[in-house]
Amino acid sequence: MRPFLLPLLLVAGLGACDGEKSFRITTSTSDDGAGKGVLRVIDALQCPDAVGVLTRKGLAANGGASCVYGGPKGAEVILHLVKLDGRAPDAVLKDFEAQMAANLPQADARLKPPHPPSPPSPPSDASAGGDQAVVQGPGVDIRTKGDDASVRLPGLRIETQGDNANVRIGGINIQAKDGQGVRTETSSVSVDNNGPSTRVRARAPGAATRMTYFIADDQPSAAGWRRVGFEARGPEGGPLVVATIRSKDRNEDSVFESAKALVSVNVGD
Repeated sequence: MRPFLLPLLLVAGLGACDGEKSFRITTSTSDDGAGKGVLRVIDALQCPDAVGVLTRKGLAANGGASCVYGGPKGAEVILHLVKLDGRAPDAVLKDFEAQMAANLPQADARLKPPHPPSPPSPPSDASAGGDQAVVQGPGVDIRTKGDDASVRLPGLRIETQGDNANVRIGGINIQAKDGQGVRTETSSVSVDNNGPSTRVRARAPGAATRMTYFIADDQPSAAGWRRVGFEARGPEGGPLVVATIRSKDRNEDSVFESAKALVSVNVGD
C-alpha cells in the first residue's frame, strides 16, 4: 500500500514543487458578502487598452459583448459577456469547457477515463486465503489481505485493490486507477492528472458564479497551445463575464492572472 499513499497524499495538498510539470492551486470558499464583493450586473464590457501583460487588439465587437487581447509568446485572451437567457450557469460553463478542451484534444483524450471510476471492492473474507491482518479498536478498523487493504480512521479512509486506490481525507477524495492517472476532489476543486496532462476546475460556493478552469499538456497542440482555460464570474441570474485563455507556455501564470484582472474590472471580485 505504501507506494500509493505518498504520491496520493502529495496530490491531496493540491500543490507541487516548482518545475516543468508543477502546478499550484489556491481557492477561496467565501460566499457573497463574506470576504467577497457583490458582483455587478453589466450591459456591455469594459475593454481597457491594456491589463497586466495583455494588450487589446482592435475595438470591442458585437455591441460590447466581446473583445480580444494578445499576450506574450502569442497568447490570446477573449473576453465574453454571456447572457444566460434562462440557462443554468453550469450549462453555459460546460459549453466553454468543451470549447477550450478542443484546443488540446490530446490532453482531453488522456484525461477521459474509459469508464466511470468505481470504488475498490471491500476486502474478501478469510475463506479466500492469502496473508491477512485485522486491527480493530475504538474508531480504528484496519484490514489487509495480500496487496489489498482497507484503513478507516477518524477523518481518513483508504481502500486499495491491486493498482487501484481510493483515499478520503476529511472533505478530500483522491482516486487512482492503473493507467488512468490520479483524480483529486474537494467540495470546490477537482484536479485530474495523467502523466503529461492536467485539468483543474475550481468553483467558489454561493449563488454567484466564480469559476476557474484550465487544461494543460507537456506537448503542444497542432496550433502550439499548451495551456488553455477560462475565468468566469457573474451575479446570480447573470450575465456572466468569461475570459477564455490560450497560451503556448504551460507555466505562463501571468496571462491567466491578467485575464482574471480583466474579469474583475468588469464585474468585481
